[in-house]
Amino acid sequence: MKIASFAVLVVMLNAVLGWATNLPQDVGLDVPSGKLNSLSFAPFREGQGPLDEKFPTPEQIDADLQLMGEKTHTIRTYASSEGSMQTIPALAQKHGLEMIQGAWLGGNKIDNNEEVAAVIRSANEHPDVVKRVIVGNEVLLRGDLKADQLIEYIREVKRSVEQPVSYADVWSMYMKYPELIKEVDFITIHILPYWEDEPITVDQAPGHIERIFKQVHQEAEAIAPGKPILIGESGWPGEGRQRGWSVPSVVNEAKFIRALIKIANKNGFDYNIVEAFNQSWKSELEGVVGANWGLYTVDRKEVFPLTGKVYENPDWLNGVIASTILFLLIVVCCWKPLQSLSTIRLAFFLAFSQLLTFLLANMVENLWYTSYSDWQRFQTVLTVGLNAILAGLILHRGYGLLANRAANPKFGAWIYTICILFSGYAAYKTFGLAMNGRYISFPIVSVYIPVVGMFGLMIVSYITERPWSLKNIEINRLAGHTHAKADQDKIIGYALPIMGLMLVIWEAKAFMVSRDFILAYPNVAKRIGVAFMFSVTNGQLVVWLICLAILALPLLVSGNKTGKRAVRG
Repeated sequence: MKIASFAVLVVMLNAVLGWATNLPQDVGLDVPSGKLNSLSFAPFREGQGPLDEKFPTPEQIDADLQLMGEKTHTIRTYASSEGSMQTIPALAQKHGLEMIQGAWLGGNKIDNNEEVAAVIRSANEHPDVVKRVIVGNEVLLRGDLKADQLIEYIREVKRSVEQPVSYADVWSMYMKYPELIKEVDFITIHILPYWEDEPITVDQAPGHIERIFKQVHQEAEAIAPGKPILIGESGWPGEGRQRGWSVPSVVNEAKFIRALIKIANKNGFDYNIVEAFNQSWKSELEGVVGANWGLYTVDRKEVFPLTGKVYENPDWLNGVIASTILFLLIVVCCWKPLQSLSTIRLAFFLAFSQLLTFLLANMVENLWYTSYSDWQRFQTVLTVGLNAILAGLILHRGYGLLANRAANPKFGAWIYTICILFSGYAAYKTFGLAMNGRYISFPIVSVYIPVVGMFGLMIVSYITERPWSLKNIEINRLAGHTHAKADQDKIIGYALPIMGLMLVIWEAKAFMVSRDFILAYPNVAKRIGVAFMFSVTNGQLVVWLICLAILALPLLVSGNKTGKRAVRG
């Protein structure tokens, strides 16, 4: 009865915590009439994308535009000649949508000429649908064209269509190339607080947008008075890597969009939100964060509503159910052995088991959702599989410590090997984050089990032995660990915090060398201070550093104790 009572209590606690951490949140005023002014539209689905030249069918585009007719008045497109993109204007008209049609420009002159010809033809054939034309998207930011080359394309389109013509880029490019302001009929600027050189919180974003819009307007009025300004892209990612104080989340994405619309209505700003659908193909270029800016998933499931409260994870109950089933299986399988534990040790073991199953279920959901190719899914299966095996081994070892039973060297060797694999993986990922981590997510989810599991074994050691000592979790010596292997452990153990320090330094350096960041903080000392502040207050970065410390600690301590007696476990 004691086991059953504790198990029920643990299951109830798991459900309550799952419910309490996923309550619907108030994200601001509802979108008027539930419709947006304009929405970026790229109709690519799973397995499709411009990089591989795999395009949706006209039927798929038609279905998407029917959905867009319920969400927005206008769509913005980015290319005109590729694949089935040419069918969009006629289908948009069918669903009562207007268009801001784009021509994609790059470094290839032949492709550019095809795009320009296609957007001219489309604008002239569908004047009732195509209301504005944008020639090029962030081509100056990417460095694919020089300003004078871009201007020639803009002039060519202006000569050939009746609609107003513009060029779209981040707002600072119009400040850098003010000659563009004279050439375009309307100014199209991208204001993406998440990607700014000085990233800010989602609550600061509305004021930032208002300030930038007015700054560009003031500059434009001095050069070519009366030019309209379109915020051509503004949005917030729903998943991925934190940058400074900019935290991607579904709630923050919804909060940003509602606040943007409020500030736009207040000031009369013309805006377009990026974007309609999550773009899985962008993960190849911009990682998880680049693939998650949509109102809908790549499977056309709504990420969040434009009215009412918002759930960070509306499917949270599935995770609770999955983790509860795994937990109950553990209880049933271990029913007899658990009867030998004291009340305190039994309660801890059951709580620890539930925690590990919860983390495993959460890992499956998170990693699968952010896997966008067969290779990424294979990595997810491998990662989850290793974590599941390690969770089982850690629970076995934890029970052995709590029951004062002798350790099994075979199980100890497996725990040691898997933990070494995860420690090596953590060092490798940290090095990548430090060297070029702009688009790399912190892999916290992938090391849930080794980090929490090892920390849990430390607590078990505290429960079973006073004063507390790390010697009870020295798995390696159970497999006949040698001095040479101990030195190897110490190398990996020292590498983890060293890599963590490198990560903090290079994270700060990435801010310090950014053009707009330098302009905002011309004083070098102050710039260094602010850059490091952004790094050390990055919540995801701090959690990852804690993960590295927990992974390193047993390796460093156990390396100093090799050759002493084997331990009980």
